[in-house]
Amino acid sequence: MNGTGVAIVGAAESDLGVTDQPILGLQTQAITRALDDAGLALRDVDGLATTGISRFSATQLADWLGIQPKWTDSTFAGGSAYEMYVARAAQAIRAGQAETVLVSFASNQRSARSRSLGGVVEAHTPEAQFETPYAPLYPLSYYAMAAQRYLHEFGATREQLAEIAVAAREWALLNPKAFRYGAGPLTVEDVLAAPMISSPLTTADCCLVTDGGGAVVLTSSERARDLRKTPVEVLGYGERTTNTSMTAVDNLTLTGAVGSSADALARAGLSISDIDVIEVYDSFTITVALTLEALGVCGRGEALDFIQDGRIRPGGQLPLNTNGGGLSYCHPGQYGVLLLVEAVRQLRGECGPRQVAGARTALAHGTGGILSTHATVILGVDR
Repeated sequence: MNGTGVAIVGAAESDLGVTDQPILGLQTQAITRALDDAGLALRDVDGLATTGISRFSATQLADWLGIQPKWTDSTFAGGSAYEMYVARAAQAIRAGQAETVLVSFASNQRSARSRSLGGVVEAHTPEAQFETPYAPLYPLSYYAMAAQRYLHEFGATREQLAEIAVAAREWALLNPKAFRYGAGPLTVEDVLAAPMISSPLTTADCCLVTDGGGAVVLTSSERARDLRKTPVEVLGYGERTTNTSMTAVDNLTLTGAVGSSADALARAGLSISDIDVIEVYDSFTITVALTLEALGVCGRGEALDFIQDGRIRPGGQLPLNTNGGGLSYCHPGQYGVLLLVEAVRQLRGECGPRQVAGARTALAHGTGGILSTHATVILGVDR
């Protein structure tokens, strides 16, 4: 394995579910827990990356924490931003701009009832004239269009697509922190019988709406060797930004994850077959199918056949979204940082009954917007 010379040394969640906490309170929980996990303190942090607080998210969080970082990033790219931050943090650490970088996010969207599916397409944007008259639910209707096209083009079925939600629930039943931990198993029939929101996606095809957040701490690999936990090396990363809307997308079943994952794997000197654990953004069941194909796990149009027979369930050949994912574990609006938290824990062997035995490499892939932004990070440990 190649490496970037940078490692993740701390990872943690905030409280999850329905918390009745403010955003900065949840951020504080995630940050202090991640720093404690690393055996570090706020005074050690000189780099900060976050978004979702305000127009000046990094500034506001730095002020709240009482730190004056040498390097910040508050790029807004939706759910993929945190994988992008890992890349930027690695570059900053290697360039000497910062020594210890904190990447964090939190949202209280469920407690605050702040989540809305209403009109996001702004009137001044070029695509508005083509989309607004149809009153799409954002982002649901757009992902539903991708799902509809996928099922039509490849002759797949809703029953096959439902397997993604069923598998996520199986993993969540092994994770006491999962929102659906006590909900019992989900069946394909349950998914199909759930209320239809935007055809062909039912409520069970859609991610949760929860409070929550997470944080990871990065530093140089050399420094990481002296810290509390096993360092998780950043081996590679890649990103693509493809579209703001779907009006001009040529192919709804082909995403920018193709390029971002290829770059990440090339930097790491690995192939997809070398990856032991995969954590991908599962805003909707279709997001997972499209991403698996883009990563090269299987060919185009083959994902739903590929995952049948329990392949992505606990004990299957492809450990996927091992905490239960956005579908059954937690989804605080932007889920990307929690992909990293779970990947780190798997590589450290900290996941109890859901632990993937002997995991040495992990891939975390974030998706933002309406299949708009894509970022992949490859992580590894030396056992």
